[in-house]
Amino acid sequence: MQRVRCWKTGWQLLKSAYEGAAIPSTSRKYSHLPPQGAGSFGLLFDIDGVLVRGRTPIPAAKQCFKNLVDRNGKYKVPVVFVTNAGNSMRQAKAEHLSHLLEVEVTPDQVMLSHSPLRMFSQFHKMRVLVSGQGPIEEVAHNLGFQDVVTIDMLRDAYPLLDVVDHKRRPKDSIPPTKGLRPIDAVILFGEPIRWETNLQLIVDVLLSNGNPDNVWCSKQYPHIPVLACNMDLMWMAEAKSPRFGHGMFLVCLESMYKKVTGFDLKYEALIGKPSMVTYNYAELLIREQAKRLGWTTPVKQLYAIGDNLMSDIYGANLYNHYLQASQRTKAQMQAKSGGGGSETVEDSLKMTSAELGGASGVYGTKGDLPEGCSSILVCTGVYSRDEQELPSDPAHSVKEQPIFHGHRDFRFDPSLTEPTFLVEDVKDAVELVFQQEGWPLE
Repeated sequence: MQRVRCWKTGWQLLKSAYEGAAIPSTSRKYSHLPPQGAGSFGLLFDIDGVLVRGRTPIPAAKQCFKNLVDRNGKYKVPVVFVTNAGNSMRQAKAEHLSHLLEVEVTPDQVMLSHSPLRMFSQFHKMRVLVSGQGPIEEVAHNLGFQDVVTIDMLRDAYPLLDVVDHKRRPKDSIPPTKGLRPIDAVILFGEPIRWETNLQLIVDVLLSNGNPDNVWCSKQYPHIPVLACNMDLMWMAEAKSPRFGHGMFLVCLESMYKKVTGFDLKYEALIGKPSMVTYNYAELLIREQAKRLGWTTPVKQLYAIGDNLMSDIYGANLYNHYLQASQRTKAQMQAKSGGGGSETVEDSLKMTSAELGGASGVYGTKGDLPEGCSSILVCTGVYSRDEQELPSDPAHSVKEQPIFHGHRDFRFDPSLTEPTFLVEDVKDAVELVFQQEGWPLE
């Protein structure tokens, strides 16, 4: 219960920070309102495979965003970019998207896989080992972590640990061990550059209770907390076939740990799509965007546009189930006039801890939650028309995957990989949404 209590406190602090802080100068104050009789909705865009392939924008993306902004470049509806990438700062990602899409994207519209770590305040004062690439030390500090150790810092302190690459082994005399204070937790931000180095040193830390100067002890179980961001097994860049993602690195780490110890690697939290915590955080950002648009009524519907069945579609559908269960629970409580006795949303869904994002309990403020979240699958990324035949009737189901590409700790529920809508590209997706909600396309 202590962990759940800390998590709730983190969520409340995050929500308070959004509501109490002044809007940054980079954020616009909009004045667009939904047309009379039209629905109020928000858009959640995946990035890789939907808007870009590597550094190359998908042609339909630029045209799509011409429909989403007015003549002054102001957005007509709340838009948030939700990506499992985590090797950069939000400011850098926003600038990159602005350049590629030729519209202004602000940092408060960008959600990276690690963004919800702001809520895990119980870890912020711990000494954490971080793995990934890019400015991960800066990212960790920006998220609230105060005592950060990188893999390179660990290598430098313990020069005898990383010996796979013969060129990196100590030459001549054995250098002394500098030592570090014990590591309290491990945070995996994304796929590193030298997998063998990171895998070796992370296992060293886990099997030594955070002090790799000690001898391994496989009986030290459970190990120190591990928090992982981005579970994507594969992602789509410029190559014709998908590339390995951080999810593949996690598979390697899990396999190695179990092979050595006989135990399963345990995660304190799995963050990023398709976990619930990611979509709750994204919904909070959508809510803030709607306020800046001047909307006085809550956002009724979310549309999540993605190219990956096991992250984008699974996650959006899982969140949709949560929203529907929330509506049912709310109706039950109203019918009983607050008399109690109705089961909680989480009980009715029977979600695993991994699917919840590493903590159970109430998310956000249920009174203002959207009524649903529709998933839209595009065919410009991991899911491709060239690889899988599209049904001629959009109402027909997508061909089921014979192999489960989701994370080990997530259930394989085929119904969660069925998109609400199936379209060719992001431009078609936006046009479909506007048509569904009764908004005119200009």
